[in-house]
Amino acid sequence: MGLLNEFKEFAVKGNVVDMAVGIIIGATFGKIVSSFVGDVIMPPIGYLLGGVDFSNLSITIKEASGDTQAVMIR
Repeated sequence: MGLLNEFKEFAVKGNVVDMAVGIIIGATFGKIVSSFVGDVIMPPIGYLLGGVDFSNLSITIKEASGDTQAVMIR
């Protein structure tokens, strides 16, 4: 039981809890920014550029051949 008590003391110090909260907030913020850019920023830019649809935009690095898939940047 000594190991469990030591871990509890380490976790309560705040370092682990602060790090976990930071990771959760960072992941959430990243998803919010991605959604904002994809759903709010890019459609008006596409409209201003003459109706460009950025949702299907990709650059093919290597074409598909045989049973391998194409390598693309989306």
